[in-house]
Amino acid sequence: MAGNRDLERVPFEEHLYEELKDDEFAIGYLNECLNDSEEVFLLGLRHVAEARGGVAALAQRSNLNREHLYRTLSRKGNPSMKNVGAILAAVGLNLRVGGRQAVS
Repeated sequence: MAGNRDLERVPFEEHLYEELKDDEFAIGYLNECLNDSEEVFLLGLRHVAEARGGVAALAQRSNLNREHLYRTLSRKGNPSMKNVGAILAAVGLNLRVGGRQAVS
C-alpha cells in the first residue's frame, strides 16, 4: 500500500469544477440536480457558477446584485424564473422543457 501514497489526489470540488466548464457535462449535471429537488438544483447551479468564474463574476455578467445572488443560490433560496434564466444565460446555458419518459 505504500505505493498508493504517491498517487496524486485531486479534491472532489476541484475536479467537479473542472468538469463543469464543459457545457455538455454541466447540462447533464444540472438536469440530474433538477431531477432530485429544487434545493439540489440551486446547489448545482451554484457549482456551475463557481466553476465558471465565481458568483461575483456571475453577478456582473447577469446584472444581478452579488448579495442577492448568493442568497438566491443558497439552500433557502427562492429564485424567480427571471433570475434563473439570467443566471443560466450568464454561464452560457438555457432552460428547456422536455417530455417525460414513459414509466413502465
